[in-house]
Amino acid sequence: MSKKETTCSFCGRPKSQVRLLIAGISGHICDHCIIQAQTIVKEEIPSGGLGIDGGSDDAPLNLMKPTEIKAKLDEYVIGQLSAKKTLSVAVYNHYKRLNQKVGDDDIEIDKSNVVMVGRTGTGKTLLAKTIAKMLNVPFCIADATVLTEAGYVGEDVESILSRILQAADYNVQAAERGIIFIDEIDKIARKSDNPSITRDVSGEGVQQALLKLLEGAEVNVPPQGGRKHPEQKMVKVNTKNILFICGGAFDGIEKLIARRVNRQTIGFANEEEERIDKDNLLEFVNPTDLKSFGLIPELIGRFPVLTYLEPLDKAALRRILTEPKNSLFKQYVKLFEIDGIDLKFDSEVLDFIVEKAIEFQLGARGLRSICEAILTEAMYEIPASKDHAKEYRVTLEYAKKQFSNSKMAKMKAA
Repeated sequence: MSKKETTCSFCGRPKSQVRLLIAGISGHICDHCIIQAQTIVKEEIPSGGLGIDGGSDDAPLNLMKPTEIKAKLDEYVIGQLSAKKTLSVAVYNHYKRLNQKVGDDDIEIDKSNVVMVGRTGTGKTLLAKTIAKMLNVPFCIADATVLTEAGYVGEDVESILSRILQAADYNVQAAERGIIFIDEIDKIARKSDNPSITRDVSGEGVQQALLKLLEGAEVNVPPQGGRKHPEQKMVKVNTKNILFICGGAFDGIEKLIARRVNRQTIGFANEEEERIDKDNLLEFVNPTDLKSFGLIPELIGRFPVLTYLEPLDKAALRRILTEPKNSLFKQYVKLFEIDGIDLKFDSEVLDFIVEKAIEFQLGARGLRSICEAILTEAMYEIPASKDHAKEYRVTLEYAKKQFSNSKMAKMKAA
């Protein structure tokens, strides 16, 4: 044995005599000692395995009823009753699937992946992030826009599973019980219904690659993400019990829905068509519309649950500004509070912010941009002022002046 050869700090075996030697801060441990230590832990702490709950891998999950999940969502997300109920039931059923013990009837419950359709800024990603806070299963958010077919520039579909592995601290058993939110799913829609001689590697190619993940398959995943290469160590992950929730704006899908539901009638008008709300056509979205938009039928079939998010009206945006636990109003008050200033808004200012958000059609995301435009000057000047007042009140006149001088207003005018 060479003097310089690394040895296990526990048993003293040299690197050449073990399959794996893991480096620590000031020592090393071999695979033999890891297995021995795991055996000791299981004997000494029978319920202290490596499960998600701090218990064994087979320990039951802490079930939250759908009403409890929705109540938690209500604290952070305004409105969107239909989407909240659908997500609450989907997550609850996912928990029940994981706790299911197959009996004599051999009935196995299939998972119900979810797809959410809604305009930008209506709360799709916020719903997913809020669910992440209340769950005791690993959760990650992946972006469909960076995915490409294997072998092309971009990320492989398997990189999604690398993220859930990282969220589970590389505990494969925990990762296999997790929930993955795929954002911007509409961006991988088929570019054209007509076949082309060129490959659609970031559209239909990605949809085809996603099929095996959504259905349930054993996939070799590079633990650190990135592209696969022959010398890389792979981790095998089974996606059978991973719940997939997808969200997308599906810009233009309302025209497809309108074409389907608002059929012109000859003679007497159809009473049902009279009741159709033209401002919220997403209420009538169905899998046929997703197919017309550009999702392949095989992918749509793997998302049996379809829900929608309502467009935000003036009243909803006004509530979003002040009511949620993490509302924009409370965030800016906290920012000024750190500098010892009590920030106050006149009621008319909040109405002005909402009106501008509707004008720019940016949804809830637009609220922050408008608040920044109004408050940037104050946030720049006040911290440097030694004799600043303890209270700072934002009036309607001040808000209009600051907003008119901002880049947002100038771009709109242009």
